[in-house]
Amino acid sequence: MYDRISTYFKTEWKILVLITVSGLIYNLGLLTGPWFEGKMTGCLIDILGGSKVFSDMAVLVLAYMVSITVVQSSRYLKRFYVRRFANNVNRSMKQVLFGSLIRKSRTELQEEGVGNVMTKAILDVDDCAEGMRKFTTEIFDTGVALMAYAGMLLFYDCKLALLSMIFPPISYFVAEKMKVVIQKTGAAYKKQSGALSDATLDRASNAITYRVFGREQERKEAYEENLSAYERAAVRANIWNSSMPPVYKVVSMTGVLFILYFGGKNVLGVGWRAWDIAAFTTFISCFTKLSTKSSSAAKLFNAVHKAQVSWKRIKPLMKVEMKRGIMEDSEHENQKVSGMSQSGLMVSHMGFSYPDGRRIFDDISFSAKPGQIIGITGPVACGKSTLGKVFLCEYPYDGSITWNREELQEETAAKRAELIGYLGHDPELFNDTVEQNILLGDQKDARTYLKAVCFDEEVEAMEQGTETFVGSGGVRLSGGQAQRLALARTLCHKKKLLILDDPFSALDKKTEEQIFANLKEMAKDCVVLLISHRLYLFPQMDQVIWLNEGQAVIGSHQEVRDQVEEYRRLYDGQKGENQNEK
Repeated sequence: MYDRISTYFKTEWKILVLITVSGLIYNLGLLTGPWFEGKMTGCLIDILGGSKVFSDMAVLVLAYMVSITVVQSSRYLKRFYVRRFANNVNRSMKQVLFGSLIRKSRTELQEEGVGNVMTKAILDVDDCAEGMRKFTTEIFDTGVALMAYAGMLLFYDCKLALLSMIFPPISYFVAEKMKVVIQKTGAAYKKQSGALSDATLDRASNAITYRVFGREQERKEAYEENLSAYERAAVRANIWNSSMPPVYKVVSMTGVLFILYFGGKNVLGVGWRAWDIAAFTTFISCFTKLSTKSSSAAKLFNAVHKAQVSWKRIKPLMKVEMKRGIMEDSEHENQKVSGMSQSGLMVSHMGFSYPDGRRIFDDISFSAKPGQIIGITGPVACGKSTLGKVFLCEYPYDGSITWNREELQEETAAKRAELIGYLGHDPELFNDTVEQNILLGDQKDARTYLKAVCFDEEVEAMEQGTETFVGSGGVRLSGGQAQRLALARTLCHKKKLLILDDPFSALDKKTEEQIFANLKEMAKDCVVLLISHRLYLFPQMDQVIWLNEGQAVIGSHQEVRDQVEEYRRLYDGQKGENQNEK
């Protein structure tokens, strides 16, 4: 339901009640301003004429000050709660949108573009919340006030009121006709904003590569082109919002010409109504305020149009995926018979192709139970990493992959995230401490996991121990340290199915053997798929999958060694190298 604007208004109904009460007091109280202004003008004329004294004026001024205090206090409360409403909506929208983004696969995010995603997550949500804030504000600051001012004008002279109020609707008509232009330029601006963000990220993250290959100037020129295009789009998008409000106000104020002419006749006693100077002052003051509010209403049309552009962009991301709660999941698990709960991973006739139709592998079948480690290897570019990623269901696969007899493709993204832990061969580390890169905010002892990956002594030797910052992407760590830190995080947030893509490639043999022994101990209740091109640990694997040219040979280490000559040659070669090193 979060993909409907009405949901956010319903959620914040308590604050909207406070806005309504304070808004009504404020906007109805605004009528006292013109009334007191007219009375004080008339009183001043009477004082000059000798029919009234200064104390009469003092009473009016005191009453005027009290009414203004009440009105402005209500205005403060209304604006405070309107801003609070907008902030709450902004927060809610971002929570829903971010919740949707983190459940998307990396492929989907890359296809959409990081810059475009950032624009949606920040600018578009801000524009939607701001549009809702302006709409909520103008209901009272414009809608209620307009009706109140119009009622007062009709009370003083209905014919002149109707004549002078012909023009405000014209400003609304003009504002509505600007809808197409504003939405078109607004959409182009948001698109270009995303492109600029992409260009900025690309230039920052690949700066060294461009410098090494002599493409720095070329990328700089491309970035400047993106920046210029963004500036032009921003000018086109904002010029209408900036230039049209004065036009709306001029159109709305045109009726003052009729008031000066026909209102003057009323004062002279030859018009439609008999007025004194106080009535004339009140009428013209009331109309001026009505015109100002009317131009604000026209401007609101443009703000809403701008928000509509942003809402259309983010609406597909505002659909909250319905899933079972934790308690419901637990009950579901408890209902399984013991045999089924231990059925583990079952892969049957699984095949995979990328969307471009390129076939990677066919007819892979194997099973594994908790506590087993499956080694996956093969020649370079044979699809080892792709096989690991298939279990993340970023793209649809053929055949079947089940965990405890439930098909992975049919599970929600949230359910798969609870089940599968994935560590790619390029570790992703945050610009935070060693400890927080492992715990991610959990209350655990990071040293347990540092010791499991043989990284504890090196961390203790760092200047601030576990509180040492590793830099963006782990830039302050060596390749082996970054790998072990990422593996420690994976073990800290252990899942039932762990997919480890070449986690030991930068480690020496002794360290790798120790970490593997620790991994076996810590993963007794997990199925581990370990992808590697280093084979001397494969005799300890429960199963080995040799992948080559889209086909798989599956069995024990000895069975695969007997069947696949290339595997036997690679293993014997690596074993011989290790013996020579000794």
